[in-house]
Amino acid sequence: MTKDTTASVNRRNDIISAAIEVFAEIGYYRATTAQVAERAQISQPYIFRFFKTKEALLLTALEVSWTRVIDSFRLVVETATPDQLESELIEAYEQILESHKSEIMLQMQAQTIQEDVIRQAMQKGFGEVRTMVLNAFSNAGIADAKQRTLVFLAIGMLCNISTALDMPELKER
Repeated sequence: MTKDTTASVNRRNDIISAAIEVFAEIGYYRATTAQVAERAQISQPYIFRFFKTKEALLLTALEVSWTRVIDSFRLVVETATPDQLESELIEAYEQILESHKSEIMLQMQAQTIQEDVIRQAMQKGFGEVRTMVLNAFSNAGIADAKQRTLVFLAIGMLCNISTALDMPELKER
């Protein structure tokens, strides 16, 4: 990779990170590309060098956030013993919530956006997570894997709400 290519990739990543933070803090509809540019410490037109529209930037930000969850879960699925699978998946998700809270808050906000392309991105990400967890639970011999997957995902959503509302008591087991 050339120096210019590396700088371009880094700048693109800076824009995505800034967009995740801005969209998570004030919402997609209220956020502007000018605010994203300010957060990334670049000019607003520079954003459009990488992303044609604000929606394209949101879709990329969502892809980044879902990839983080999926990659983290994949690592657990590949290394956890069957009896530790669920607890290690929970721990992996709690680490994501702690270190990448804005990404999860972004996903929560995106769940309410009705544009088809956004809904499809959310369905794809959530569907991949569901399938991975269901397959992992089934392969681990966990009884009633479908129900356990549903409960696991529901608890994850409750953890999101707990984090968003700063109500840790919702996560107490």
